[in-house]
Amino acid sequence: MTSIHSRPTDSIVLTGLRVRANHGVFEFERSEGQDFVVDVTAWLDLSPAAAGDDLAATVHYGELAEEVAAAVQRDPVDLIETVAERVAATVLAHEPVDAVEVTVHKPQAPISVPFGDVAVRIVRSRP
Repeated sequence: MTSIHSRPTDSIVLTGLRVRANHGVFEFERSEGQDFVVDVTAWLDLSPAAAGDDLAATVHYGELAEEVAAAVQRDPVDLIETVAERVAATVLAHEPVDAVEVTVHKPQAPISVPFGDVAVRIVRSRP
């Protein structure tokens, strides 16, 4: 994990990506599925893209959103922690990205008390 001070100050931010998937510990979560909400901040140097007005020098956020959604949808797992790691790996597969923060929200988590949100947040960077 890298401290905030060693990351580029530029970022691409995707907020509130809604993805239906079948993750969870309980059988009904696996069989019925539920919505997950994902936030991604990818830190990278955007100055080369801006200087040349060149999409190839950055990460296409539309394609990134589709890749994140596909990562969330595939292979059901028990934990949203695992889903978050999968998303982080997907984002870091883009060469310009130096670090990523991923938050996976589970708005329909099976909790017996009223709640506003349940989420895990991870920060990962290149070694």
